[in-house]
Amino acid sequence: MFRKLVMRIAIVHDWLLTYAGAERVLEQLFQIYPEADLFSVVDFIPDGKRDFIHNKKVKTTFIQNLPAAKRYYRHYLPLMPIAIEQLDLSGYDLVISSSHAVAKGALTGPNQLHICYCHSPMRYAWDLQHQYLAEAGLHKGVKSLLARTMLHYMRLWDYRTANGVDQFVANSKFIAQRIRKTYGREATVLYPPVDTDYFNSGGKKENFYLTASRMVPYKKMPLIVEAFTQMPEKQLIVIGDGPEERACKRVAGSNVTFLGWQPTDVLKDHYQGAKAFVFAAEEDFGIAPVEAQACGTAVIAFGKGGVLETIIAPPAEKPTGLFFYEQTTAAIKGAVSQFESMEQQFRPEHCRENALRFNPARFRDEFSVFCRAAIAAHTQ
Repeated sequence: MFRKLVMRIAIVHDWLLTYAGAERVLEQLFQIYPEADLFSVVDFIPDGKRDFIHNKKVKTTFIQNLPAAKRYYRHYLPLMPIAIEQLDLSGYDLVISSSHAVAKGALTGPNQLHICYCHSPMRYAWDLQHQYLAEAGLHKGVKSLLARTMLHYMRLWDYRTANGVDQFVANSKFIAQRIRKTYGREATVLYPPVDTDYFNSGGKKENFYLTASRMVPYKKMPLIVEAFTQMPEKQLIVIGDGPEERACKRVAGSNVTFLGWQPTDVLKDHYQGAKAFVFAAEEDFGIAPVEAQACGTAVIAFGKGGVLETIIAPPAEKPTGLFFYEQTTAAIKGAVSQFESMEQQFRPEHCRENALRFNPARFRDEFSVFCRAAIAAHTQ
């Protein structure tokens, strides 16, 4: 199959609604394979913002045309397994799925090579099920029973479809461990790309701390706000919006400033000027802490998940941040106090040097080498 002069390539993405971490990986995949065709459950990227997918026409599923799919696409999760299986990929030699939900379940045959870049196994169906149900108010009652039943069947489907993947690539060692635990499969770790050219060091450090994120429950933004409210002599700037915004403002003191959603140039300016970036989520990889380091800013982060691989903590020779190990206000306050006691050890040039490990050119090179090796092995 792969001995043909022209190899047909398909890229399958979960859903296209915004430009976030998974879409940055997708953007680099098209830098490597500009000739590839693109498939997705839904595509609602507006005109004028489609450069990252080379303005390609996307082949979508029947969910694209269901009522209110743009706003409530997640409500159609029970239909997504059958939807993704209806995508006809039979004419392609290489299928690359970019998956944190259902993309890896696309059907392929024995003569096709399927490589899955796994951002995470389906979090809400596996180890984070109880957290997601609690946050959605589905921890008891009839609706809870229905949701748990649906997630049970999603797990069965998710596990079965892992057998259709020839090679797994994980975005961190943390996710490689989750893939091993969930699917019983080994994965090669290739860290995702971070735009270290755009996010660069510069400007003067100012007397404020920064946190920036979508305000959704697992990001723990109200926890950061509450911790700084209890330290009224320290200034915190918050960038982002979302369903937790009201909870953040409810616990905020006068030393906390909310800027709401901001374009990337404003975010970059604040990354560059902050004393430190504060991050309280358990992330699969965590792009924001790397962006902050690329801007020469140290990170104070919850010490679990992907940040353990992207932040260098003391007593290393060139530290770029430090960790707290409980998602509590006391732990955050203690970490901030520790940071200020050793602030001079965190040098902007060391932070940027560390962030450069994750630049896009490195990702393209590593992924290209991996795919060539996988293709060679598949044709033997």
